[in-house]
Amino acid sequence: MKAYGIAIHGGAGTVSRAKMTKWKAEAYKETLKRAYSMAYQTLHKGGSSIDAVIEAIVILEDSYLFNAGKGSVYTHLGTHEMDAAVMEGKKLKAGAVASVGYVKNPIKLAHTVMTKTKHVLISGEQATEFAKDHNLEIESKEYFYDEFRYKQWQKALMNDKVQLDHDEDGQKFGTVGAVALDKKGNLASGTSTGGMVNKKYGRIGDTPLIGIGTYANNDSCAISCTGHGEFFIRAAVAYDISARMMYNKQSLQEASNEVIHKELPALGGRGGLIGIDKHGHIVMPFNTKGMYRGLKSSKNEEFVGIFE
Repeated sequence: MKAYGIAIHGGAGTVSRAKMTKWKAEAYKETLKRAYSMAYQTLHKGGSSIDAVIEAIVILEDSYLFNAGKGSVYTHLGTHEMDAAVMEGKKLKAGAVASVGYVKNPIKLAHTVMTKTKHVLISGEQATEFAKDHNLEIESKEYFYDEFRYKQWQKALMNDKVQLDHDEDGQKFGTVGAVALDKKGNLASGTSTGGMVNKKYGRIGDTPLIGIGTYANNDSCAISCTGHGEFFIRAAVAYDISARMMYNKQSLQEASNEVIHKELPALGGRGGLIGIDKHGHIVMPFNTKGMYRGLKSSKNEEFVGIFE
């Protein structure tokens, strides 16, 4: 029997052990476990890797705990601008959305772009209109309200900065993502985010950029990234790992470790990624204090964790 499996992440960054209460840690782990368990059942029953990826990410988008979907952070103007991307490794089809507002599940919108259009990336208000035209759920502003996120935004406004550095609460790069391999040997990846707190001017990070924050190729691997997007963009992280595997004959472990622990830090970049190769090997490297992550595979592997 061919190996199959799923790995997910809920963001990397300065995750403080001191501020991580037992209740909070359990809430994160419970949601992560529910996401990968549901997706794994889809794979176990013969479902596709793309369906498993979307299923896992929807669960994370529907939780206020993560900076994606319901838990998305506030922009400088007090709105929500969400990005998402999905890709399948068999024919290299992909779909992505950037700066969309009030779409309940941006990952579903990205998948709709992939399956219903000839485009790869659409953005802004017209992307939200596209979601409405395809009967995807649109939520009110109140749905996205969270007291912690609101206070986080107010603090960033007072300091007049994009909250990412120099603030323990703001150093979690709250992207969510999933990668999967199904029984047919097809790989898929997906990533979704609310972006950076107090971001201005329609800033877009690595998440919706194919080959940067999201990539899948049946000949190599599926990758979903989380971190300071500008550095991931400059390093073309997701595709770089695939290229190292295909052209340098590196393993997924070797390629991902070099990129996350050598190439990215050399630029000043922090973050992590999850990856799975065509043999079902899973990696979850990160160069930050923690990364919310979990996995389950047909090799009797199961793990959920926050810190190293």
